[in-house]
Amino acid sequence: MAKENSCLTRVATGAVIGGAIGGAVGSVYGTYEALRFKVPGFLKIRHIGQRTVSSAALFGLFLGAGSLIHCGKSY
Repeated sequence: MAKENSCLTRVATGAVIGGAIGGAVGSVYGTYEALRFKVPGFLKIRHIGQRTVSSAALFGLFLGAGSLIHCGKSY
């Protein structure tokens, strides 16, 4: 029972850390992209927000899946 809880904790932690890193990278990239393509007015805020959320979700998903795969291995 403790091993299942430990695995679930690892997957959740991996997803949260991936979301944080993905959000940080997405906000920097979204800001750069909005300034580079000269997105007008309040659309900059929307563009940066979309990039941040999509990058955080994608990176969190992959890091959580990687943690799940790694959790099944025993050394």
